[in-house]
Amino acid sequence: MFEKIATLLRLMRIARTLARHDALAAFEEERLVPGQLAAVAVWWGRKLSRRNTPGRPGEKLARALTELGPSFIKLGQFLSTRADLLGEQLATDLAQLQDQLSPFDGSLAKSIIEKELGKDLDQLFLSFDLDAISAASIAQVHFAETAEGEAVAVKVLRPGVEESFRKDLKLFYSLASLLEKNRPSLRRFRLTEVVQTFHDTVRLEMDLRMEAAGACELAENFADDFSYDTPTIDWDRTSRRVLTMSRIEGIPLNDRSALLAAGHDLEEVLTRAAAIFFNQVFRDGFFHGDQHPGNMFVGEDGRLVAVDFGIMGRLDKNTRFFLADMLVALLRENYVKLAEAHVTAGLIPANQSIETFAQALRSVCQPIMGKDLSHFSFAKMLGQMLHLAESFDMTIQPHLLLLQKNMVMAEGVSRSLDENLNLWSLAQPLVEDWILKNRGPEARVREGITTLSGSLEKLPRLINNLEAASEKFSQSGLRLHSETIQDFHKESSGTARWAFILAIASLAFSIGFTVNFILFYG
Repeated sequence: MFEKIATLLRLMRIARTLARHDALAAFEEERLVPGQLAAVAVWWGRKLSRRNTPGRPGEKLARALTELGPSFIKLGQFLSTRADLLGEQLATDLAQLQDQLSPFDGSLAKSIIEKELGKDLDQLFLSFDLDAISAASIAQVHFAETAEGEAVAVKVLRPGVEESFRKDLKLFYSLASLLEKNRPSLRRFRLTEVVQTFHDTVRLEMDLRMEAAGACELAENFADDFSYDTPTIDWDRTSRRVLTMSRIEGIPLNDRSALLAAGHDLEEVLTRAAAIFFNQVFRDGFFHGDQHPGNMFVGEDGRLVAVDFGIMGRLDKNTRFFLADMLVALLRENYVKLAEAHVTAGLIPANQSIETFAQALRSVCQPIMGKDLSHFSFAKMLGQMLHLAESFDMTIQPHLLLLQKNMVMAEGVSRSLDENLNLWSLAQPLVEDWILKNRGPEARVREGITTLSGSLEKLPRLINNLEAASEKFSQSGLRLHSETIQDFHKESSGTARWAFILAIASLAFSIGFTVNFILFYG
């Protein structure tokens, strides 16, 4: 009872904040008001609502979430990837949500650093600026100089942020559960799973050692590539709540006038950006998950430099192959193959009509086919494709949402620098080369042989396991005469040898058939 009252009071405070910004419309328009407690809170908040507040519902909601604090800001940014759930315009507005808060007192940052690293601040740094250079929902950054004379940036977790997120996440889980209970049509969006994904993302982001590890992994992936750089991590001055890294200097990637004044060629900058993005996604399957302009800079030497590695994305080989197959089918305007790629990847149920889904894909993709890629809007096409989800019970994969969000960001930066250039047209040669090497006929032959070879390697162990199982079964499951068991082993050994020979012959035939089939049909 007391818990319900506490939840109601919490919801009423949230509703009041939303009402002050006239942001309740965003929930009411989407009918996202679950349960009696939430309905009461929204009714109460509506009574206090300010009418005629300027802006779209999503813009009003973004302002309200900013006031509600760190976990709501992060939630809004996370939900900006869910155009399928919120609608394209609302998701676009939330994508503009700025993760900027007032800094906490520098003396608190000093105390956290000393407690985490076990040393006095003057033992760690020659100088330390108590005024933060930037402050976000989870941490803030201070400039400092190490005892060795290195210029560094020190990121410090906000005091109490972990407990604050813990309480808010409990509320988010409750609301997601209520939505799934009261709106059966929303169950396919797996809202509780969405909150769990958000929870996992935030949990990793609040461990600054994970961010340090992400920066190091990116640096290793681009060790031989001069075009991309990341800060060097000072592991001796890094812990769960403190991250120390080399200080970087550069021009924000979207500052067109500053880049031109510094003599940078915008097409070269965008070409580098396209190659970096492509290599992270397709080559490495490990990409910077928050590539907004505030985290990307152009150095004096022309290199692109990234900061803030709290959110990183991973794509396994099968997912990358799906993306490649999807691109090939799209470029060939083979919408049946495009639909089949979605089924193979598990994005839509196998019981859906492939032909009807292919027709729906054609309705979205056909209008842009044959047009100059410089005028192609991936963001627009993406929004339309996500709208197909409801009609075909499409399952939205969380690991793809982060990629989609970053593609939209990248497109926005590209157009802000030069509206006649587009990252996709610049990256097209790289994409085509990767597809040829990894999804072309020869690659598929290699893949088939590898798969079959793996099966061959497992056969002897499988046969041994079967023999062991038969022996155990004969001894404990069936009480056979000892002579019968001996006869059984003689027979099974011979059978096993013949089975192994037949399996090798069968697999050899399969390899030959696969090679000839792929080479013939491409």
